[in-house]
Amino acid sequence: MLNRSLDGLGTTIFAEMSALAAATGAINLGQGFPDTDGPEAVREAAVRALRDGRGNQYPPGAGVPELRAAICAHQRRFYGLEFDPDTEVLVTAGATEGIAAAMLALLEPGDEVIAFEPFYDSYAASIAMAGGVRVPLALRAPDFRPDLDALRAAITRRTRLLLLNSPHNPTGTVLTRDELTAIAALAVERDLLVVTDEVYEHLVFDDGAHIPLISLPGMRDRTVSISSAGKTFSFTGWKVGWVTGSAELVSAVRTTKQFLTYVASGPFQYAVAEALALPDAYYAAFRDDLQTKRDLLTAGLTAAGFEVYRPQGTYFITTDIAPLGETDALTFCRTLPQRSGVVAVPNSVFYDHPTAGRTQVRFAFCKREDVLKEAASRLRTTFDR
Repeated sequence: MLNRSLDGLGTTIFAEMSALAAATGAINLGQGFPDTDGPEAVREAAVRALRDGRGNQYPPGAGVPELRAAICAHQRRFYGLEFDPDTEVLVTAGATEGIAAAMLALLEPGDEVIAFEPFYDSYAASIAMAGGVRVPLALRAPDFRPDLDALRAAITRRTRLLLLNSPHNPTGTVLTRDELTAIAALAVERDLLVVTDEVYEHLVFDDGAHIPLISLPGMRDRTVSISSAGKTFSFTGWKVGWVTGSAELVSAVRTTKQFLTYVASGPFQYAVAEALALPDAYYAAFRDDLQTKRDLLTAGLTAAGFEVYRPQGTYFITTDIAPLGETDALTFCRTLPQRSGVVAVPNSVFYDHPTAGRTQVRFAFCKREDVLKEAASRLRTTFDR
């Protein structure tokens, strides 16, 4: 009975693997959610909003004014970007809704969308629901850098939009200024729109930096920039995301968003407004903590025999299981809970060309250090030759 455009999507891999974790009692390093809550002050801000009756009824369609102002202050503080909180900011039910609303707003049936694969599974669904045609451009191991010549060659007269994710899930690639500048020049030359998924913007490691594409010359009026609070503040269940861009683009996205959730997360919007104003020390400590956990799990996976691709950002590590004598990531991940008591996710499901990621497996390191150490120990015990 499923719409033909959604054929093959079915249940997400995250639901399948999390169900496996629950059924087996395995450590869940598959789905990307922390196993501890974010700052207590932010949680208390949500409680205070509930008790004060703020957000218990429908919030404004564009988002509560306090949050829209806080988003503008955040963009100014970290990137020197100026937005009008009344016309150039839209609050969404997480970044996932922002992406879906953008695709529905900006695509006509048959329009082509270029996205770097492997890509987050909602991209394929959002493009399909909008009647678009996805054109994957593979990021290949070991460095997962974009082939800019291939990108240029992939653009046709039917190309409408580029869908970019940096820091990139699942590979951990962070696009450089040179890469972004080249992409921006292509977008301007070929008159393309760009939607950017920047939810891991505050998780860039090793003294790297996140550069919003919208900040580059020529991109202010052709970019829909999307981010969210879930990954930055470790409240993924609150589903508070946002869109920033020109008034014309944000208005288009708002038109479709209002017929999706209409509004969501009322009291949490007030709490996120306070979270965005946390001092620089919070953002630095958050990044440093995740970098330490990245290094811990990287060492553990390497010791267990995986080939490990060290991520520059996000909270995921992509590995290759070929050194373990394994040939199929999906089969590997479906049997790993019983074999090792650990859950991971196969990268092959994020490719249109699954052979490109056939032996790649993703692990999440946004967990407590003792959990990561136990997971690494279990994997070493299983695969130690």
